Amino acid sequence: MAEEGGERQMFFRDKLKLTKLSPDKILPNPSQPRKVFQEEELEGLAQSIAENGLLQPVTVRRENGAYYLIAGERRLRACKLAGLKEIPALVADCEPEDSAVLALLENLQRKDLQMFEQANAIVNLLREWQITQEEAAKRLGMSQSYLANKIRLLKLSPEEQEEILKHHLSERHARALLRVDDMTLRQKLLATVIERGLNVAQTEELAAAALQPKKPAGKRKRTFIAKDIRLFINTIDHAVDAMKTAGIPAQTEKKETEEYIECTVRIPKSNRVQV
Repeated sequence: MAEEGGERQMFFRDKLKLTKLSPDKILPNPSQPRKVFQEEELEGLAQSIAENGLLQPVTVRRENGAYYLIAGERRLRACKLAGLKEIPALVADCEPEDSAVLALLENLQRKDLQMFEQANAIVNLLREWQITQEEAAKRLGMSQSYLANKIRLLKLSPEEQEEILKHHLSERHARALLRVDDMTLRQKLLATVIERGLNVAQTEELAAAALQPKKPAGKRKRTFIAKDIRLFINTIDHAVDAMKTAGIPAQTEKKETEEYIECTVRIPKSNRVQV
């Protein structure tokens, strides 16, 4: 659906026709952003559909006589589990590339996608549209910063993504860890977050601490012990003895308490040596 300026507009609401189709004749959407489907949830939905029917139609597009799913894959799978022969379907008059947009929008609105599926779906749409993040955000009805933060999640390695999902960490956990560019260090931090069960604030503090520059190792301060003190006092005594040998009547007095040792040395300002 090309428009002036290279932009495409979609008019799905004006181009939907309701019909009934066999679930087995609906082909999967190759651009389906959602990759993980919980079997228990599907079984529960299938039971509900078997008892009450499918209340919300799936959306499909027709191409060369075949029907391709646009939105509603979870419902379609549940209908197959329930053994339904026909289900209501809305047929949309749209291009194949636009079906990816509809699938993503539906999943985003229903919050059916986990964070990394959302990020991958947005990146795929950017490639298909060949437009900027700003333009994509406008079309998807989200802020540019929100879209950019989603895409940034893909900087985490597949292994990190798997661990984050496995341990039910939030997107804010993931973004806090992304502050650390060093993958090796980041993986260590992730292991710490999982092991200690850290919340988002604690994870942010952990990442901030890891980014603090290390202080250079300075000269090690020597810790003086009693033996060192005795050496200093002996040095004073030797100095006084040397002055006396030279004919200077220097005097020394020592006083010791529980807290300190006091040494007093008295040296006459003038001294006449007797010849």
